Amino acid sequence: MFIVKDYSLAVLLCVVTMLCWGSWGNTQKLAEKKWRFELFYWDYVIGIFALSLISALTLGSVGEGGRSFVLDLQQADQKSIINALIGGTVFNAANILLSASIAITGMSVAFPVGIGIALVLGVLVNYMGAQTGNPQYLFAGVLLVVMAILLNASAYNTKEKGQRTTSAKGIVLSIVAGVLMAFFYRFVASSMDLENFSSPAVGKMTPYTAFFIFAIGVLLSNLLLNTIIIKKPFVGEATSYKDYFQGGIRNHITGICGGIIWGIGNAFNLIAAGKAGAAISYGLGQGATLVAAMWGVFVWKEFKGSGKRVNMQLTWMFICFILGLVLIIIAGQ
Repeated sequence: MFIVKDYSLAVLLCVVTMLCWGSWGNTQKLAEKKWRFELFYWDYVIGIFALSLISALTLGSVGEGGRSFVLDLQQADQKSIINALIGGTVFNAANILLSASIAITGMSVAFPVGIGIALVLGVLVNYMGAQTGNPQYLFAGVLLVVMAILLNASAYNTKEKGQRTTSAKGIVLSIVAGVLMAFFYRFVASSMDLENFSSPAVGKMTPYTAFFIFAIGVLLSNLLLNTIIIKKPFVGEATSYKDYFQGGIRNHITGICGGIIWGIGNAFNLIAAGKAGAAISYGLGQGATLVAAMWGVFVWKEFKGSGKRVNMQLTWMFICFILGLVLIIIAGQ
């Protein structure tokens, strides 16, 4: 299988993760306005599963190092498989709740609260699980990224002041989503042998196999979780699977592409974790919040005509974001 042996390459893959995790949401914007998120999300999940299988049968099955996908899957023990399945289930629940929070309160509240909690708590959880990297640089970098997220929230609040009210329901959903999001990666990481991808311990899985099992967890949990919110959504009218199958091919392809984009980021992140460590890989990946903000600022023009105060907040947001990422990268050297 393909194995990352150079730290600079691991960082590059984590940056790709950040770009993918921060960009897949654009596919939802590209879908028709009448296409409900609950329906879009099914195609998104299918895209994640498809990418996990493709990566396992290609990068996960070539080369001389490690175990090929099929052999690795056959020898995986029950504990490792269960951990990866739990990781997929936890991620799916978190992602659905975060999306619901965005629909209720908007990005100005949901993303800073949800992803802010996920970033800080997630890095702490993953560092305790596998203490790789300099903790001073790592947590200083995390602090700067959190400051950037708060500046992002402040900019949104300034722009939207007087236009919307904050819903307690939306805040609770974003908090729960953030806590859940912080733990999914640890479950997946614990199913792998992060110390030795070339010759993994018996029973442990390679990142490719772990991602595939993770994707099965996402798919299976979606049968329950998404069915519930289709019938009883957090916001808006109920929809149905009949509506899903009546959807246009453009909408279905757009959703699948969204899942593939997120899946590429996740695959690269897990591959890089063997060299960079779980905490650093996760921390860099969760910088996706600011990538999403960049899409909003420079492509979707969400802050057009917002005034000097908002522009200053956005400028400092990007400065803190870049400095934070630099410190996280240095932490792993």
